[in-house]
Amino acid sequence: MDADLKKTADAIAKNTGIVVSLYTDRGEPLDGGEPLSARFEGIFRDTEKNRTCFRAVHRGRQYLCSIPGCGETQRNYAYLLADMLSNAGSRMTGVANLPKGEFLRRILLGECAEEDVRRYREKYAVPEGPCFALAVNAEGEGDVAGLLAQYAEGDADSAVMITPKDGAFVKFCEADSEYQSSADFANFLSQSFLEELGIRARIGIGSTVRRFEDIAQSYAQASTALRLSAQFGSAGDVHSYREFVLMRMLEELPAARRAEFLAVLLDGEARELLKDEELAGTAEEFLGNDLNVSETARNLYMHRNTLMYRLDKLERLTGLNLRKFSDAVTFRVITILNRLV
Repeated sequence: MDADLKKTADAIAKNTGIVVSLYTDRGEPLDGGEPLSARFEGIFRDTEKNRTCFRAVHRGRQYLCSIPGCGETQRNYAYLLADMLSNAGSRMTGVANLPKGEFLRRILLGECAEEDVRRYREKYAVPEGPCFALAVNAEGEGDVAGLLAQYAEGDADSAVMITPKDGAFVKFCEADSEYQSSADFANFLSQSFLEELGIRARIGIGSTVRRFEDIAQSYAQASTALRLSAQFGSAGDVHSYREFVLMRMLEELPAARRAEFLAVLLDGEARELLKDEELAGTAEEFLGNDLNVSETARNLYMHRNTLMYRLDKLERLTGLNLRKFSDAVTFRVITILNRLV
């Protein structure tokens, strides 16, 4: 396998959390795993294996590739990743002469060296202060790029489209800003999509970095927050990477290790309760309401005694009393591991 191709695939996984599996043009795996059928053209959604397959031509040689998931988002990613892999090792040629939007897009995707990021900052007079990135996924038809640009009119802030439906917003932290936090601005932006375009926008928030040269890290976190919020069915449209740090820690464990931990925490009978949507849903609502019995009963339109009966049943099955903080944390770990396994 070409070293540049493997290096680019590793960089994609590190910066975005998207694992790209590589195959020969006959479908033979280059990095372990099962073979891939080569009988497809363009983008192929393999619903049976829950993956999206595509082709990349690198240095005159064709490769097959796949990424986890087979939804519309993965389809859009496939177009972008095919281009990145096809041009692996040659993307830095003349990068400083690229249009501003494409230059910024490559910076956010982690394709530029720090020296190139400094060139961008100097060329476009980007300030040196702290900043953060948002990953924006718009669900519907509308001028997504135009709306993002509308709120990036200042000298510092900027916006760019990563794919036709996925945008990114870079915002600098200002002492006199009307927004109290990155979450405050993200919620405002989400509401603006709804009011001005009539479409839903899901937004991930990356951590604040001290300098623009580290903005790719913030954008990778924002993209991960979007991915995990969809994977775990998190309520709401705005999510910070901080919400998913525990999930990322568990996700990075080897699969065998995750299965081992889950087996320790749950026996056979207890594992069945996670298939009980009513009981599992009640537990999730209880955790989401900070272990508040009254608030949970009210949100579920349920009598308090019914809720207590379900919590008691869950304790009998798992040995965990969700009304205790430590047991609630353990149950949260169990639900995350169960999804990942």
